[in-house]
Amino acid sequence: MTLKLRTKLTIIFVFISSILIIFTGVFGKLMLDSHFKDYVIEKQQNSNMDIVNLINQQYNKDGKFDVDFIENIGVKALEQGQIVKVVDLNGKSIWDATSHNDGMCKEMLQHMADNMSSKYPSFNGKYTVSSYQIKNAGTVEIGFYGPFYFNDADLNFINTLNIALLWVSIFAIFISFLLGHIFAKMLSTPIGRVINTAKLIEQGNYTVKVHEKTSTKEINDLENTINNLSKTLLIQETLRKRLTADVAHELRTPLATLQSHMEAMIDGIWQPTTERLKSCHEEIIRIEKMVGHLHLLTKYENEILDIGKTNFEFGELIKNVVMNFESQFKNKGVKIYADGLANIYADKDKISQVIINLLSNALKFTSRGGKIEFGTIVNSPGVFKALGKNIIFFVKDNGIGMNSDIVSRLFKIDENVSRPGTEKEPSTGLGLLLCKEFIEHHKGKIWVESTFGTGSTFFFTIPKLIVTET
Repeated sequence: MTLKLRTKLTIIFVFISSILIIFTGVFGKLMLDSHFKDYVIEKQQNSNMDIVNLINQQYNKDGKFDVDFIENIGVKALEQGQIVKVVDLNGKSIWDATSHNDGMCKEMLQHMADNMSSKYPSFNGKYTVSSYQIKNAGTVEIGFYGPFYFNDADLNFINTLNIALLWVSIFAIFISFLLGHIFAKMLSTPIGRVINTAKLIEQGNYTVKVHEKTSTKEINDLENTINNLSKTLLIQETLRKRLTADVAHELRTPLATLQSHMEAMIDGIWQPTTERLKSCHEEIIRIEKMVGHLHLLTKYENEILDIGKTNFEFGELIKNVVMNFESQFKNKGVKIYADGLANIYADKDKISQVIINLLSNALKFTSRGGKIEFGTIVNSPGVFKALGKNIIFFVKDNGIGMNSDIVSRLFKIDENVSRPGTEKEPSTGLGLLLCKEFIEHHKGKIWVESTFGTGSTFFFTIPKLIVTET
């Protein structure tokens, strides 16, 4: 059977409280019975001594007892369940309760036996006599139902106390149920809100959040986890939709161009000249590059956490990258100035991809005769003393630059980031997105500073580099 958390917590709270109440009640009753028994026995002994002392005081100097006063003492004792008998040194009875009222004595003993049987069904009681000497003048014998007995007042006290304990236990269980229900509600209500939020997320509503906080750390952690999950899913869903729309937009134009060219050549309107075939081939290359970017993005989204850092010569990496770009820089008439640190600690392949993307981007938007600078921001010539700190790398061009609107959208996959004044070649922005992903998974940061008409500078940092003198 499946129960709600609130019901389970309430049942557990009441169960534990009931066990404690029952244990306390049973233990308390046992202690009460034991101490009350000792109290009754002690009271009986004290009462016997009081009677003996009173009778002792009735022995006159002339060697006689005041029988009338002894009778008053004996009658009063009989009412309390004590059968008094006084005899002299010769064994002659001076006063005897059984002789005074034997019927009352028997009735009294039977009543006490009934009281004890009602309290202790297996109680083995019997008539008990205690003897006491008085002034070398005789003996006082006091009989009672023993070894101890409860009179009506004692029995009434015990029954009243037991009833009080029973009502206290019932009240305590009710209070435990009430408090258990309240505390269970306090715990289950925020969890219920989290469950409802999770159900909405399951239905595709990624904008919902749990806003209320509690004083329970685990519940707060659960709420934060659900909120972060909702946020992550919303980002992923938005990225998926934007990527799909962007890819559809980017592929539509070259595919439409290819389709129209091919149809024209198939229909004989155009001749399949080398120039036209070359144009179609260029469109195919563009499509292939975009698909390649998408493939890289998918690959690195799955593997981005696997950052394999090693020590490598950064200057050598720069040299190789610039060499690969040499012909492109030469054909466009753009000069490049590059330097770097001797040794760094990072993922060589991913940092290489970042540098290639940034240099390619800078070359694309730098006009003929311009220049590109690549390097690091250092504290002193030849030496960089920033072990354990962020090291700033930059790629600077004096191209057309960008306005603030383009800068704000630059690292978003859903935006076309082509700069005005260029060939207006569409761009998916995937290259810059890859740079951002690589740098952020190195615990670094990437950003751009640009002014339209004067050029752009891309910065990125990598923390905790191992740096040596150059």
